[in-house]
Amino acid sequence: MSGRDLTSASDRIIEHARVVRDDNRAGGRHRRTTGRPIGAGSKRLRQQHLTKKIVRIVVAIFALWVAAGIVGTILNGIGFMGVMALIVATIVGVAVLGKYPRMKVPSRTDLARSNDAKALVGKTELWLEAQRPALPAPAADMVGRIGVQLDALGLQLDGLDPNHPAAREVRSLVGETLPEMVDSYRRIPHTLRAEERAGATPDAQLTEGLGKISDELGRVTRELAEGNLDDLAIKTRYLDYKYGGDAALDTNRKDIA
Repeated sequence: MSGRDLTSASDRIIEHARVVRDDNRAGGRHRRTTGRPIGAGSKRLRQQHLTKKIVRIVVAIFALWVAAGIVGTILNGIGFMGVMALIVATIVGVAVLGKYPRMKVPSRTDLARSNDAKALVGKTELWLEAQRPALPAPAADMVGRIGVQLDALGLQLDGLDPNHPAAREVRSLVGETLPEMVDSYRRIPHTLRAEERAGATPDAQLTEGLGKISDELGRVTRELAEGNLDDLAIKTRYLDYKYGGDAALDTNRKDIA
């Protein structure tokens, strides 16, 4: 390796150390972002997974104690050692079933194949939560913002025709573009992520790209909301026409009185 190469490598290492230092001063990306749901969709999926675990634990304990009762009836009791073995088996069963199976994080393939735009929202939130600890602090904060937007978008997509242009756009944006961008960033070596290229560092490019995705999600949300706002305005005008507005309501109240 030449002296120039050594100098370049040394500069990259120093720059990376500066990034880590600044990130730690800001609270640390891992400490600030790990273990927190970014939206209601992923939180709902986690709760469903936990509920299934609890059901499995209850069923397993019930089956274990019923089996012990049957054995005790046949053998005219299981004795002290049998009771202790049953307690130990119960504790082990609760520990194992409480830990496994772990919550499965959707893969990029799962996201790309999801045709249900609303279900895609929750899956994408879970996927982003798994990726967030590896992202720079500004991008991790942007992921949290996208999670809030996905929640709002999920409510609007409920009952929407899967072939609706907005639903197709959401599937493309959230199921393809967003994962591809994050994966492209994660494939870049850590020592090169703070190195400027084409006028910006990969860290800055990722944050900017996520910002554009956030803006696009906001645009789709507004477009879908405009239809609901129009429906509300039409219903309000209908009520005004049918009941004559506030003046007619006051007149009717006086007549009734």
